[in-house]
Amino acid sequence: MHDAATPALLADPVSLGVLASNLKAVWDAPTADTRLKKRIVRTLIHEVVADIDDAASEIVLIVHWVGGAHSELRLPKRRRGQRNSTSADTVQAARQLVLIASDDLIAGLLNRNGLKTGNGNRWTRERVTSMRSNYHIPVFKPAEDGIEPWLNLGNAAKLLKIAPKTLRLAAEAGEIESIHPLPDGPWIFARTWLITTAAQSIAERARKNVSAPFYAPMQLSAGMG
Repeated sequence: MHDAATPALLADPVSLGVLASNLKAVWDAPTADTRLKKRIVRTLIHEVVADIDDAASEIVLIVHWVGGAHSELRLPKRRRGQRNSTSADTVQAARQLVLIASDDLIAGLLNRNGLKTGNGNRWTRERVTSMRSNYHIPVFKPAEDGIEPWLNLGNAAKLLKIAPKTLRLAAEAGEIESIHPLPDGPWIFARTWLITTAAQSIAERARKNVSAPFYAPMQLSAGMG
């Protein structure tokens, strides 16, 4: 009766092996909250023993896994007065992204581009907020009148009444002034840049050239000359 009442295993060994191989994906998933990560740590790790290697100026961590295996991790020991700073490129990207993006969105964009904090961590909304505070970067605030001075690619294309790809190609060719803070990130346009004669001329020619919907910089430039 006792054996019959014993609950069955939730997963067979093969399924558990698949879960283990996907542990990083589970850990990095946006839906993995702090409580889930704590449960994972408590399930897998028995204890962590820390020591200091003064000669190498490193902190030595010995991870004792529940299955009996041990792993050694070595981290650089921060010297007194030393501070790990966020890279200048990341700070500059954030300074430009706040023109159109909230801290939540900025964190996602920085992570998508593989950028880390000064301590090597992934970005969160709180860490972006802290960085902005440290470097005196203002927070993004939508315009009260709804007329945003800075626009992303989609809104800028809508203003010019052309396809977003047409505008992106024009920006890549340098025909329309733009900001592109990250390789895998948004294009940013000032509203004032979109009302210049050059921008309006490019938009007008693109709208008329219905047979070739995508931007051809050399042809447009020749026509503008």
